[in-house]
Amino acid sequence: MAYSIGNISGIVGGNFSGPRPADTIGHLLLDSRRLVFPASSLFFALKGPRRDGDRYIPELYKRGVRNFVVSGPGGKSETGAGDPFGGELAEANFIRVDDPLAALQQLAAFHRMQFSLPVIGITGSNGKTTVKEWLNQLLNDRYNIIRSPKSYNSQTGVPLSVWQLQSVHELAIFEAGISRRGEMARLQPIIRPTIGVFTNIGEAHSEGFGSRAEKAAEKLRLFAGAEVLVYCNDQPEMVKAVDGWDARAGTRLFSWGSAPGAAMRVERIEKKDGWTKVSGPGLAFSLPFIDDASIENALHCAAVLTYLGLTVQDIAERLSQLTPIAMRLELKSGINHCSIINDSYSADLNSLVIALDFLSQQQQHVRRTVILSDILESGRPDEQLYAEVARALEQKKVDRLIAIGSRIGMNRQAFEEWFSGQCVFLNSVEDFRTSVHQLHFRDETILIKGARVFEFETIDRLLTEKIHQTVMEVDLGAMAQNLRAYRQLLQPETRMMAMVKAFGYGSGSWEIANLLQFHGVDYLGVAYADEGVVLRKGGIRIPIMVMNTENSSYSSLVEYNLEPVIYSFSLLQSFDSWLKKEGIAAFPVHIELETGMNRLGFPAEDLDRLMKALPGAAFKVQSAFSHFAASEDPGQDAFSLAQWEAYKKAAGWLEAALGYSFIRHIANSAAIVRLPQLQMDMVRLGIGLYGIDSADTHELDLREVSTLKTTIAQIKHLKEGDTIGYNRKGVAAAGTVIATVRIGYADGYGRRFANGVGKMWVAGRLAPTIGIISMDMTMIDITGIPDVHEGDEVIVFGKELSVKQLAKWAQTIPYEIMTSVSQRVKRIYFEE
Repeated sequence: MAYSIGNISGIVGGNFSGPRPADTIGHLLLDSRRLVFPASSLFFALKGPRRDGDRYIPELYKRGVRNFVVSGPGGKSETGAGDPFGGELAEANFIRVDDPLAALQQLAAFHRMQFSLPVIGITGSNGKTTVKEWLNQLLNDRYNIIRSPKSYNSQTGVPLSVWQLQSVHELAIFEAGISRRGEMARLQPIIRPTIGVFTNIGEAHSEGFGSRAEKAAEKLRLFAGAEVLVYCNDQPEMVKAVDGWDARAGTRLFSWGSAPGAAMRVERIEKKDGWTKVSGPGLAFSLPFIDDASIENALHCAAVLTYLGLTVQDIAERLSQLTPIAMRLELKSGINHCSIINDSYSADLNSLVIALDFLSQQQQHVRRTVILSDILESGRPDEQLYAEVARALEQKKVDRLIAIGSRIGMNRQAFEEWFSGQCVFLNSVEDFRTSVHQLHFRDETILIKGARVFEFETIDRLLTEKIHQTVMEVDLGAMAQNLRAYRQLLQPETRMMAMVKAFGYGSGSWEIANLLQFHGVDYLGVAYADEGVVLRKGGIRIPIMVMNTENSSYSSLVEYNLEPVIYSFSLLQSFDSWLKKEGIAAFPVHIELETGMNRLGFPAEDLDRLMKALPGAAFKVQSAFSHFAASEDPGQDAFSLAQWEAYKKAAGWLEAALGYSFIRHIANSAAIVRLPQLQMDMVRLGIGLYGIDSADTHELDLREVSTLKTTIAQIKHLKEGDTIGYNRKGVAAAGTVIATVRIGYADGYGRRFANGVGKMWVAGRLAPTIGIISMDMTMIDITGIPDVHEGDEVIVFGKELSVKQLAKWAQTIPYEIMTSVSQRVKRIYFEE
């Protein structure tokens, strides 16, 4: 269904101005970094506490976008044909509205009203995306389905999802997530579900509500007017919420569970050998999972299939073939110095655009390759579909396409017309396997994107560097969320420096810096110049402050445009002399002032001398800063405030001596939350970025970024009195079962965790260490933990076992635990 920009102006009640009201809009754009189809995109200039979409309009205009929704009064401007930028964008069309976000939602709601088809709307605290993806797996042979890409369930994600609806679709599946009051009322008219699925009520995103009951009532707003609501009646809070639902009239309740009255009664759940057997009246099927979350999600799906009228036998056959949902883009090391992005669980145009956007964020290699399968069941003519794919590859500056499948191969003409990069067409994954050495993968970033039926896991294994089975997974989405959480506490004018020193607190260097650059962080902070050099070589362009400057690093500082911290007179004089000898003037530096940390910096008694030395030096002072000694401790607030006062006085004197202003900063992660009045010009976000609330304020919805995991090498059944490990420090009781796992002190799991001090997460239970920690191996006691096998995954720290808990056991701090993980442990980066 096509809309002209003039039509859209009328739909959203805006004021149109511009030379071409007949321009056809096919794509909605909210983020300038995600531009793929400029000619047919409509950009909504959303406003936030720290970002104004209007500022990106000139850049988008230069890149070919001609249609914009902006906030402000309508009518023709004095300087151009409706152009608010003084005639610089004379060929642009503008729709002026009071609120661009509301206009986006209004447009999507209008679009939804043009279709009469079954729409499954899913909400809940957990499991939304899994239920959506599994319903797609279970029903995609019966319906032409459109669904939300990834977890596009927010106030902006839902409109973008619904906008993809076309007349060829026979079923839609959309998820909706909320975090505060009033949000679901805006999403309901956009989704307008005919079938509702309420997964559960939990703690996720509870900070915006007074109680779980209030959150449940808000989520139920999604299902107003639905034909049916599917939910589990084993959850008392859920039952209570549904019973009190004030918009229930006309909606059938279809519950599942063990409680009486369930429409789908579950009487027995048996777990054995990796499978779960579910039975009840007229109910008998097996699930290829044993974890409770997957069982619950699968039962929601089974209830929907039952409501849709599928037979018990058909449902059982479909559920037995469910496969895990890889809901993330993984970035990892590949062969021949390549980087691999694995997104091999689905292939459709929407998720391809998301994956290409992730690819474009990676700056570590100049060359980019995409390995892509046929896109199945798109609902579009292949010629049109692959032309859009080709344009997307061209827009994202992909250098090479390796296309696998008969349909994409039959449409090579579309790529010849729209894509200037190299194209290789293969019929199958087996053809790829036999020709992989002729394809010459080296020093490039490779996106693997394939429909599940093509089994691109084979390609992933061929191209991925063989690694130690102990890995650290880094959730880039969680890091972006943590960044947003801290930014919400800042004044609009306050800048953000992110600290990525010490190998990114153990999480990696340029991979983390790349994400921060993409999200508009103002500065990066590293410990030493060589860390900054790695970032520059990885494509990081934003300013980088080097905390510890060494004489041997001067040439690197200049060559790679790194900004050193000057903290002593010997360093000031040495670097100043070197710069003058090289004929370099006004080099950017940062001045560290000592106010009570007593580590590095110029103390108050040296300020007179400093003010005399700086004006004649070959420096341009970018910032002057100091360090809080105890901002996380409420008992030390008087000292922290005294530090702040001392810093302000010293910075004022310094500015007067220099005759120009500079950036002032003192607040760290804890101070951002606890002492917001001390933000000044910039804050330095460190451990908080990685999901650790160093002040234990619990005021932010932070997610720990890193998961350290390993696997079981061997399981042993011991006799009473058997000893375990070096020096025979571990002693078995009767019936002891131990697992040897592939991690030791050389990986960063220190000897202090020996003899039960440390514990690991195995099969949903904590297993204590037993015996001494070896260099490469650790033994854990798994006595009494069922269903544990050699090769099983073991969590050292992560979502299930917080790094803060490990620090507590080891009587240290999370910083030390995270930075101790050795670099021989491979990092895998992923984004949900």
